[in-house]
Amino acid sequence: MTESVIELRNVTKRFKQKVVLDNLDFTLRRGTVTGLLGKNGAGKTTLLKCALGLLTPQTGEARLLGEPATKLSAAAKNRLGFVPQEVSLYPWMKVRQIAAYTGAFYARWNQGLVERLLKEWELNTDERVGTLSTGQTQKLGIVLALGHEPELLVLDEPVASLDPSARRQFLGTLLDVAMDGNRTVLLSTHITSDLERVADQVAVLKDGKIVYDDELSSLKESVKRLRIVVPTGLPSGLRDLPGILNCQANGTSAVFSLRGFLPELPERLARDWQAQVSVEDLNLEEIFLELHHE
Repeated sequence: MTESVIELRNVTKRFKQKVVLDNLDFTLRRGTVTGLLGKNGAGKTTLLKCALGLLTPQTGEARLLGEPATKLSAAAKNRLGFVPQEVSLYPWMKVRQIAAYTGAFYARWNQGLVERLLKEWELNTDERVGTLSTGQTQKLGIVLALGHEPELLVLDEPVASLDPSARRQFLGTLLDVAMDGNRTVLLSTHITSDLERVADQVAVLKDGKIVYDDELSSLKESVKRLRIVVPTGLPSGLRDLPGILNCQANGTSAVFSLRGFLPELPERLARDWQAQVSVEDLNLEEIFLELHHE
């Protein structure tokens, strides 16, 4: 069984003259929970739709579960679950009816799981879909995507309309799904604190390319903030340090972030510049902001 469930190779996607994905490469590894991060308008939704075969790129290749993404077999579709940014469901159906209708399309449907989630998430099965709030509709879309226990679950801003309590419930369910090592989750969200709770991998989309794609723990080890004080004055080479992302200097002190941090760096700076150096760990939101510092 292949180790990757999504492969994008040299993918370029343009809308008129605007290049959204620029010769992009991305691999989603089996058994991971991967968070996709990027600024609003960076192209996260476009990337997901190209990966799922919902959009066709101008150049490059997208493969999903070992097949061309735009020509998925019925068997492959049965292994896939997708929750879009805006969930669109038949408004005249009752919740229980649309659950039964959706389940009829799949060879395997866990009705017990669906009923449990509908109850836990306080969705009235006799209520019509058209009367649900935006958050309730989002919840229902997630339940329907989980009902056939997909091998690959792709979620595009799935908690954007959920309150904090509902988000916590969703994240708990997502962790339960991910506990099975045969399942893979790709989660696009702007809520970095949620990703830190559930993701073990992070992919960062910037300027049409994936600029980071590795373990979340490795990213945290790589990007650090340093505070430095040099009584005799800051050296001119400070801004030339490899991997500098952001630097704010003032007289004899500076605060800077860098990517590619090495544990021996503070000791070397202290020795070479007769400096006082302290190192700060950053959370995922801080790292994201530093990687996108202009």
